[in-house]
Amino acid sequence: MAVKHSTRAHSVLSASASSRWLACPPSAKLNAEIPDTTTDYAREGTCAHELAEYKVNKLLGVESKDPTENLDFYDSEMEDCTDSYVQYISEQISQYVSPVVMVEQRLDFSKYVPGGFGTGDCIIVADDVLTVIDFKYGKGVAVDAEGNPQMMLYALGALEMFCVLYDIGEIKMVIFQPRIENISESVITVSDLLDWAENELKPKAELAAKGEGEFCAGEHCRFCKVKATCRKRAEYNLAIAQYDFAPPDMLEDSETEMILERADALVSWAADVKEYALSQALSGKQWNGYKVVEGKSNRRYTDEKLVAEAVKAAGKNPYSEPEVLGITAMTKLLGGKKKFDELLSKYVCKPQGKPTLVPMSDKRKAWKNTANEDFQED
Repeated sequence: MAVKHSTRAHSVLSASASSRWLACPPSAKLNAEIPDTTTDYAREGTCAHELAEYKVNKLLGVESKDPTENLDFYDSEMEDCTDSYVQYISEQISQYVSPVVMVEQRLDFSKYVPGGFGTGDCIIVADDVLTVIDFKYGKGVAVDAEGNPQMMLYALGALEMFCVLYDIGEIKMVIFQPRIENISESVITVSDLLDWAENELKPKAELAAKGEGEFCAGEHCRFCKVKATCRKRAEYNLAIAQYDFAPPDMLEDSETEMILERADALVSWAADVKEYALSQALSGKQWNGYKVVEGKSNRRYTDEKLVAEAVKAAGKNPYSEPEVLGITAMTKLLGGKKKFDELLSKYVCKPQGKPTLVPMSDKRKAWKNTANEDFQED
């Protein structure tokens, strides 16, 4: 019986986080100490993988239950994307005579990474070629298979499984990302893969397992659980603070280029720190000079159907096809705020604003923090 994607175990030195712990070995143990959280994006990806697994098994003639009716997320886009994934696998299989195909296969690469294992979405073995395919449902950033440590770890695990039975010479690594039409393929020889594993991967993995090594900030910080409070990341981003008050025309070209290179990372870091500080404040922490207040929010209709009926009864057309006019446009249509309030005030509400952390000098009243859930989104 297949194990549900959402309940599968994960390695501390996971393949999916390998770009981070290879660049910053001590981050592995720090992240392992913090409970995992999940998002709707992650749950949607899990559902897409469940559906893709079922469809590939169906292609291979393996009996499995259609998960569609039990998926928390499902739409026509997911249906189309998983169909295109299956089509791609079908095309790969058709190139060989009697290939071995494995779906959602546990891959053990602990020979090089202490306790290391992961799950390969699809593994194809034929002749002297081993193909490792990773299905990614995200649509944020296109992922490249070339030099991708996650794919190389999967390749090591798959090679460990089949090297005795097959004389494998090269490994084809594929990232299939259908929502942004990204199919990235890369080929690496077995000798090059093993050289990387012995000389780069293994030493850093041993450091990471012990929580040792040097902290290092960079692009890999994006999904780190301690990114908001990491001192090395702070130092990395504050390195450009020395230019804060220098007019741009006073900087050397090299300085301007360095700022341009790090500007997005600096903005991202500042946002992470603010998010962390807010979450701590909502948990009861008092930050010197700051308070939590209710943020701004916009009025909205409670029932657009009743709004439309009321406006029609007043002899006006409430629509900007195909939708009901917004509040500002509707106010103008009705001749001003007085008529709008008279006709529609009972169908309008102003939801509570999201919490925001502001300086004590802000004139808004501090929120009385009685419970975290007061501020949680539905």
